[in-house]
Formats: sequence, structure tokens, C-alpha cells
Amino acid sequence: MDIVRVLAEEQKIRTTQVEAVIKLIDEGNTIPFIARYRKEAHGGLNDEILRNLDERLRYLRGLEERKEAVLSSIEEQGKLTDELRQEIEAAMTLVAVEDLYRPYKQKRRTRATIAKEHGLEPLANLILLQMTKKDLLTEAAAFVDPEKEVATPEDAIAGAKDIIAENISDNAEYRTYIRDLTMKQGTVVCESRVGEEASVYETYYKYERPVAKQPGYATLAINRGEEEKILSVKILTDTERAIGYLCKKVIVRDNPNTTPALKEAVEDAYERLIWPSIEREVRNELTEVAEDGAIKVFGKNLRQLLMQPPISGHVVLGWDPAFRTGCKLAVVDATGKVLDTVVIYPTAPQNKVREAKVILKKLVEKYNVELISVGNGTASRESEQVIAEFIHEMNRPLRYIIVNEAGASVYSASKLATEEFPKFDVGQRSAVSIARRLQDPLAELVKIDPKSIGVGQYQHDMNQKKLSDTLGGVVEDCVNQVGVDLNTASVSLLEYVSGINKTIAKNIVTYREENGSFKDRKQLLKVAKLGPKAYEQCAGFLRIRGGKTPLDATAVHPESYEIAEKVLAKVGATDREIGKLAGLKKRVGDLKKMAAELSVGEMTLSDIIGELEKPSRDPREEMPKPVLRADVLDMDQLTPGMVLKGTVRNVIDFGAFVDIGVHQDGLVHISQLTDRFIKHPLEAVSVGDVVNVKVISVDVKKKRISLTMKGVEQ
Repeated sequence: MDIVRVLAEEQKIRTTQVEAVIKLIDEGNTIPFIARYRKEAHGGLNDEILRNLDERLRYLRGLEERKEAVLSSIEEQGKLTDELRQEIEAAMTLVAVEDLYRPYKQKRRTRATIAKEHGLEPLANLILLQMTKKDLLTEAAAFVDPEKEVATPEDAIAGAKDIIAENISDNAEYRTYIRDLTMKQGTVVCESRVGEEASVYETYYKYERPVAKQPGYATLAINRGEEEKILSVKILTDTERAIGYLCKKVIVRDNPNTTPALKEAVEDAYERLIWPSIEREVRNELTEVAEDGAIKVFGKNLRQLLMQPPISGHVVLGWDPAFRTGCKLAVVDATGKVLDTVVIYPTAPQNKVREAKVILKKLVEKYNVELISVGNGTASRESEQVIAEFIHEMNRPLRYIIVNEAGASVYSASKLATEEFPKFDVGQRSAVSIARRLQDPLAELVKIDPKSIGVGQYQHDMNQKKLSDTLGGVVEDCVNQVGVDLNTASVSLLEYVSGINKTIAKNIVTYREENGSFKDRKQLLKVAKLGPKAYEQCAGFLRIRGGKTPLDATAVHPESYEIAEKVLAKVGATDREIGKLAGLKKRVGDLKKMAAELSVGEMTLSDIIGELEKPSRDPREEMPKPVLRADVLDMDQLTPGMVLKGTVRNVIDFGAFVDIGVHQDGLVHISQLTDRFIKHPLEAVSVGDVVNVKVISVDVKKKRISLTMKGVEQ
């Protein structure tokens, strides 16, 4: 297989680009490094294409390795023909390779292998000649051998049919036809195993959907319902057509006097051996497609969540709501340092609202709190009511925001949180995390397993390694896109930097604690286990503000410092003027000409000039700012037609959930997202988007809010 050509066709890019990326990957470069600092080599491919290419490269290389192993195994058996070699080498999937390998794979003892041990293979060959029933019985009599457990001619025929059935089942061409038939014309059928008993799976109690049109979210829901023994699931296909196809392939002529043994073997092959296997494979394929789709959506949602703009420069009060155990509060300063923690009891069963407001007032006035960050978990609604009343009573600028606290409890009970706040209990740690999520979502959320952040669907039901790899890649891309302050970053943040693993991240923090702040990037080479290759990969993504070298505070890679200095000299500037060079691109003039003069690529030169103009520009600045509130709505105050501003909290296959300030997120179904046709909600909205929505209907009892964005000005 020409892997380069295949990847180029799949990704719709040039073969030279693929060759360059493969070379860079094989040299040990990370995707963020390749995306940012090797643009000339691959023609400016973005990190998403590079990730896809890397993933497919690993799959295709694994496929080639499997082909070699299969070819070697068949060759050792002395059964490898030129035709079979060509078929295996041309196979594009592991399923196709395994289909071709099936007849030669060492099997456990089957009915067919036992029949072969009893010497019935010659009789199987005679049956394939389509003799009459009388002739077959005569021939079968010669194979009777009680010592081999073949007591009668009928026993011999039965064993021979088992051999034929297995041979039919092992035929890759037959399996491919039936699998394709099922994928194109089969039906997914679901039924309840608990009668009419109410459950979240009621939609699937009487469910039929063509396999070809089966949505991914339905597959994942059905799988979970089956796992919980609430649903029974099966795939139906055109059995008559499938068996008819096999008969045409195996029975070469139609003779009324021919023994029915061959047709019986065909039917047995299909019903006992082929169909159960095909049904499993089709369901596995549906699941894999559904998982891949869900993982892709999860990744896009996570990227949007991590790239939410930080609300910096404010003292924030983090509020972890609860009932019986009280609401935990934590005040953090503009740098995230914890100033104070306290527990108040404004919610049931204590309902000490007045006492809680007194404590709140003291905290707000003492630390000049400007924002309250409230977790959206248990007792959030009740806490929000208290906060809204408190803000109205206070004569000062104060706002609150509901933040998604998913994963906060996971973090607060983690070893990392214990090390960070050894004297705090889990509630205090959670309140700190909720406050910091507002100040810098990326820096705080990297401390949590991405699967626990809660912006996906059915994440616990899918391939966990694939999910972790994808989400880890998303976090890595976001961290490196934003850049990291080398002198303040936590181990959790540093370990996502290109070229840095957990051990090196810990060593960086240890070095910092023992030697003080880093003064320049070259000091990184003194960190234990951080060698030249790791330095090359990470240096450009680590920033040092106020250090010896002004370029260390930019995204300019140390390998390009000489170029940057020449650019500055060209316009009569020094490195002390970095960040004060507005209009530098115009002053430089002909970019192509300068790139040639400096022997550097145009894309790299353009990036360098951009950094000199505006160093370490935070891409999160372009994202919509979160909605700050001072008042609260009750669900029963909502009426159809009401237009509200909200924040997209989660995007799934069938729509988007929007926080409109009533504690219960409303659903904008995919059909209500936009006036134009879209295949997926992500074409219209992303997590973190601030949108205007109109209320369609409200069901207070079921806590359901239906919203629309159609005809609503955005």
C-alpha cells in the first residue's frame, strides 16, 4: 500500500505535504511543534489536519504490520498464492485482512475440524459435486467407522456438511457481500425487556431504523440500554437474498434429483456461522462510528470550553453550593491566590439566609470582591436566589456567573488538590477551583481528567483509550496555542506543553523552587531530563516575562531569534521595543523579498513579525465573553415567545443545551438552531457561545425547556 498516496487522498492535501509531516513525526516532533514551527515544511496545515493525519498514519502502519504477519503465517503453511498475496496487500481495512486470513487461521476445535479428523473431507468434496440422494448414501456408507464416532451414513453426511458450511463461512467474498448488504439494507430493531415500565430508554421500546441511517447517539443509547438489561437489540437483514446469493455461488446447477445436502450446508453456514458473526461486526461498526462521532464532538466541545476567555484582574468569590453540609466559599485574588475560605448555611435544612448575607458582606467589603462564581450543581438554584437578593441589597458593582462545576469534585478529592491545598477539605478545594475557572479556565481545567469535564455524551460507554488520546490531544493543542508562563505554571499545565511529560514538568517546578524564577529559556537545559530535543519542542511555547531576553516573552522560537533581531534592525528598532511596534508589517514592506534576504520561509517570517508587533497574543480574546448576571429568573416565569440571552453549555448530536439563567438548561433542537440545513449542531454553535434564544415551551414538572434560535437576531 502506498501510505503517502492514501493519506494525501483522504486528507485532500499534496503528497509532498504528507511526506514532510511523516518525516517530522518520525523524527520525534510533536503535533503542536510541527503546526507552529514547521509551517514551511508542510505548507501550513492546521493542528486538526495534522492530528487526523497522525492518527491515520498509525492505523495504516498497523494495518501493514498485520498484513505482513498474515502473509508470513500463510506462507509458512505453504498455502500462499500470488492471487491471495495481491488480495491481502490491496486490503484497506483490518476487517478485510482478517476475512482473507480466516480460512488459514488456527481455529479452536469446531464441528468441521472434528469431521476432518474423522476423515470426512473427501465426502464433503463429493457432496459439492451435487450427486443424487441415493448415490450420496452409497458413497457415505464407505465412511462409516464407529471408532471415529461415525455410526451411520447419515452421521458421515452430517459431518461432511459441517466441513462445507465452515468453508463457505470462511470465504471472504461471501462475507463481504453479506456485510455490505446488511449495512445498506439492514435494520436495527429494539424492544423493551421490562414491558411498559418507565425509563429513559422509552424512545427505544419499539424502535426500528435502517442501519444506513442509524444516528450515532441512538447507537450509544441502545448499547447502554442493552447493557442495563432494559433493551433487547438485534439487526435484521434480507435473509432470503443472502442465502440465495450463497446458493448461486455454491450450487452450480439446479437439478431436482440432487440431494438437498448442499443447500442444507449453505443454510447452516449462513444461520450458524456467518450471520451471528456479521451481526456482531455490523453492531461493532455502528458502535465504532458512533464513538468516533461522539469523541469528535466531545473534542470540539472541550476545545471551546478550554479556550473560553479568562476574566482576569478581578477578585473572585467561588461558591460551591450544597444543602445539608453548607455552601463552601473561597475568595481568591486576581492571581488566583486564596485569601479566605468560609462555610455558610443559607439553604435547607438550616436556611440561615440572614447570617449568610452578613458573612458575604464582610467578605465582599474586606477583599473588594467584584465577581461571584457559582457552581451549577446541587443547591445551585437556591444559592443563586440568595446571591441575586444580596447583590440588590449591596450598593456596589457586583455580578455573578454560573460556571459548569463538572469535575470540580473529582479534582478536589485528587492527590493533586491534596498537594496544592493540604489544609483544606474537599469542599474548600472545590470552591477555589470554581473561582479559578472564571479567572483562567484553561489553567484550572487542565488539572481535571478531560473525561470528567462534562461536555460530551455517553463518554463512559466508549473506547476509553481512544477518548483519552483524542481529548489529551485537544488539551495539548489548546495549552500550546495559548502559551504558558514558565515561572507561574503548575505541573498540570506544564505537562501538556509540547515535548514535556509529567516527570519533566515536576522537574521544572522543582528547579524553579530551588533556583528561583527562570531568567531565560536556556536555563531549561539545566532541568533534569530536559535534553536538547525536549528543549527544541517546548521552548517556543514557554514564556518568561521580565527576563533577560525580551524575545523569551514571545512565541518566537529561540532558533529564530537571529531572524527576529535582523527584522528589528531592518526597521531601526531594538528588542526593548517589542510590543510597541504597531504597523511593523507595513514598515517591513515586501515580505517575500525580506524572507529571501533572511533565508527564512514567508510563513515563519510573518509569524515572527506578528509576535514582535503583539507578543503572546492570547487567542482566547477573540472568544465570546461569558454572561455576567445580577438577577435570577424562575422557570415558572418563562413564557413562550420570551427572548433571552444564554450561554451554550453543551453541544450534542441532536442539539445544544443553553444556560438562560434559570438553573435548568434549555434545549435548542438541531431543527431550531438555524434557518439553513445543517448536518450537525456544531455547524451552528459551539460550547461557550453567547446566543439569543426564544422560549418555545416550558414543562415545569418534567423540568424541560424548549428553545429556538430561528428568527432571533444574534
